[in-house]
Amino acid sequence: MAKQLKVKQQTFDPDRGPVLSVRFGIAIALMVLGIAWIAFYYVGVRAPEGFTDSGEPFGATGPAFMRDLEGYNYLIGFGLFFLGLMISAHPSTPLGRGRGVVVGMLACFLLGLIWICVFYAISQDTSSVPVFNDLEQKNLVVGIVFMAVGFTFATRWE
Repeated sequence: MAKQLKVKQQTFDPDRGPVLSVRFGIAIALMVLGIAWIAFYYVGVRAPEGFTDSGEPFGATGPAFMRDLEGYNYLIGFGLFFLGLMISAHPSTPLGRGRGVVVGMLACFLLGLIWICVFYAISQDTSSVPVFNDLEQKNLVVGIVFMAVGFTFATRWE
């Protein structure tokens, strides 16, 4: 009969440290919340492009506080996402030690590079790509911040 592992043994690897931690849970929650904030703003709050039957532009819908924030919703969403990534670079999380650091670092560097390259490739007409069309030149900042978050992983590399 297989020996039952205690809860502490299931969540702690003696060679690599804790498998799951509160910090890792917070990091995941922040990243999911950031993505959800951006998606909800883009789909459910911001005014769609076009005009009504009477010739007036469509109005924004959704919660009033999000309508008032307008473009700052992207700052909040990306800020939460990047904060979650930075928290996940701590050694108590799976991405903050061993191979996870290299994976996190390279992923952030490549995502930043891809974000900037896609923006430059479509910069003449961003209207067909969601989020890119609202951010315009701020897309460069998003790509650079992805790379900056990659450096938070690089500082943990041993």
